[in-house]
Amino acid sequence: MDTVDERAPCAGEMRPHATIFVARVTAHNRLPLDHSVRSLGVVDFLVEGLRKGGADREGAPDALFTLGAYVGEVLVRRAGAVWVDFDAAQRAYFGQPVGVRMPDGRVWDPLGKVVNRFEVGGPGKSLQIFYLMLHGRARRRPEERGVRSPMPRPAAV
Repeated sequence: MDTVDERAPCAGEMRPHATIFVARVTAHNRLPLDHSVRSLGVVDFLVEGLRKGGADREGAPDALFTLGAYVGEVLVRRAGAVWVDFDAAQRAYFGQPVGVRMPDGRVWDPLGKVVNRFEVGGPGKSLQIFYLMLHGRARRRPEERGVRSPMPRPAAV
């Protein structure tokens, strides 16, 4: 029988959690956490700092969870993902209660990706590179990226 931790967050709590974290961190440290893909490099730097500072996974669960919430929120805002509550099989597989579903239907575990980055470390586990190589991202039209289409659209008749 699957037992659910009463303190486990639900998908609806993830955006507010990430928003509070960004407001707190940017107010005190002026870190460029603006939900951009580039800001994931800052998260890589923060996770690496926790590792080099001697923190262990048991000593840094809140920080890792919060950074994972931020990474997930970048996926939501930039890649078209949505926060989802994992079902029992997904919780068992990912070891997390929530994750994100991409536009193509795949689910990803940003909380676990941050933990993995912390435990393994190194550029091969970069969260920024994870995003750039991520399957299932929503494709943005050239106009949404600030790029003009090479051919003008025909005028309405």
